[in-house]
Amino acid sequence: MDFDFTPLHNLMYIIGEVTVIILLGALAVSFVLVVISLYSIRKGRLYFPRLIKAGLVLLEGFMKAFFRLLGLEDREMLAFFIKLQNAMNQSAFERIPVTQRAIFLPQCLRSSRCPAHLTPEGLKCQSCGQCSIGEARLILEKLGYNIFIVPGSSFIKRMVKKYRPKALLGVGCLTEVKEGIDMADKMDIVVMGVVTLKEGCVETMVSWPDVYEVALLGVDPALIPENLHVLAD
Repeated sequence: MDFDFTPLHNLMYIIGEVTVIILLGALAVSFVLVVISLYSIRKGRLYFPRLIKAGLVLLEGFMKAFFRLLGLEDREMLAFFIKLQNAMNQSAFERIPVTQRAIFLPQCLRSSRCPAHLTPEGLKCQSCGQCSIGEARLILEKLGYNIFIVPGSSFIKRMVKKYRPKALLGVGCLTEVKEGIDMADKMDIVVMGVVTLKEGCVETMVSWPDVYEVALLGVDPALIPENLHVLAD
């Protein structure tokens, strides 16, 4: 008995055509989004942030390939992603009370002579004055923040599960902040990121004015110390 494979061949042909069309469409959309992203980077202003973020989620591989093809380094791409995320989350972050926010600082910001010991909730700062964390911690805690100084993402997950904050401010190197943003997104938590000025494992640096700028979003001006700009410097 002979079988007629013509319908099957036609079906496979149609599937192949549809696949090619989808692939070409994804490439075209990715290229357009990359062009918009590069234009945003050069102008210092975000254009169509929600569209770009959706593209990064759905077409990340294609977009990364185009970014590299057009000469954008991985670090620039990560920095742009963090800036994009911050811009999209700012209004939501502002609406969440400070008491329902948490700030995670990396342990690499501390002095190499730091006397603090690691606990199940991270490092417990002793405000010894050997680094800038102690003063910043006191200011931010007075505003109502929960402050954690942690060595890794496992501590962040543990503290989020225990204290259930609705918003996070994470400080770290580019890679750490990007990973933290991805983790917070999966946990459906509003997140903002501040990248350190210097990378490494010991005595890194962060712009405290940048940290305060984000931390003070939505905060009653009456609660902000008058000399905060002096302390931040």
